[in-house]
Amino acid sequence: MDVNADYLLIKALENGVTIIGLTRGKDTKFNHTEKLDKGEVLAAQFTENVSAMKIRGKAEIISKHGKLNSDSSQ
Repeated sequence: MDVNADYLLIKALENGVTIIGLTRGKDTKFNHTEKLDKGEVLAAQFTENVSAMKIRGKAEIISKHGKLNSDSSQ
């Protein structure tokens, strides 16, 4: 694993934020799921197995490209 690969910081702005890692390859599948409560932070990294992440709920997402908020109520 490349320890210098891109990563995200995800801070939950409400209880029950779900982060789902999706696999790469011919068939996309769920690889890993995490649940965060308000104020919790997860550092997530893309790997040879994880090519995408789905974030469900209200969260702040920080990457080298900037900062954005997700909000499933919109």
